Amino acid sequence: MTVCFKVLAYVLLLVAFHHCAAAQERPPLIVAHRGLLQHAPENTLANFRACFELRLGFEFDVQRTKDGSLVCIHDKTVNRTTNGTGNVAELTLEEIRQLDAGSWFDPKFAGEKVPTVEEVLKLIADHGQTEVLIAVDLKADAVQEEVVRMASQHKILHRLLFIGTTISDSFVRQDIRAASQAAQTAVVANKAGEFADALGTTEGDWVYFRFLPTGKQIEAVHQAGKRAFIAGATVSGNIPENWQQAAEAGIDGILTDYPMELAALLRRDRSQ
Repeated sequence: MTVCFKVLAYVLLLVAFHHCAAAQERPPLIVAHRGLLQHAPENTLANFRACFELRLGFEFDVQRTKDGSLVCIHDKTVNRTTNGTGNVAELTLEEIRQLDAGSWFDPKFAGEKVPTVEEVLKLIADHGQTEVLIAVDLKADAVQEEVVRMASQHKILHRLLFIGTTISDSFVRQDIRAASQAAQTAVVANKAGEFADALGTTEGDWVYFRFLPTGKQIEAVHQAGKRAFIAGATVSGNIPENWQQAAEAGIDGILTDYPMELAALLRRDRSQ
């Protein structure tokens, strides 16, 4: 009997070891919220270039100007992140491009512009060898099909994950799928009770968790041929214990305001 228990313990140890090894081989993809928020002005090309240099993914926001152009800015106004004022939807592209989107963060970034979505997509295409996940946060109405078409033209659609209005609006997801079956969309699960519906949504490729999922939930996502993404208060801050719990559960991507710290944590875990 003692020998049997020893053999069983050994087998369980091997299973645990291989499970941990597999998890370390597939660390979650890091997505920097609006880029490196702590180190450069958000939603700027300088910021996104730095992300690529550090082999980090990033999230960017999409708004529409008065004259119909798509620009990369989080707020509905330019007040917080430029030296100008006014609603994005009431300003022309030319007016927005005249603004300084860097000095508010640090004088050394003076002259940074609010980029167009076209410029951001071109930047992604120019870094085709860097394997990262880019999250597209659709803020404005009726922009999804245009972004999909632009991304397709740059041959980078497979590198993008559509979030923002996508995660909670089935019509937006249907529009994205109609524009291209290759586009990846996420469906939100704000709490555990919403998980089954999010997983079962046919036009969703990723489950977007706003709570810390269990290993069984992640396993169910993977068995359904989908992937798991987490964002929101549980991981956006510098909360190493939550990052680690999500990573150990098998999460595929983490959106955070502290990507450098998360990267350091994942490196330490792999080294151990």
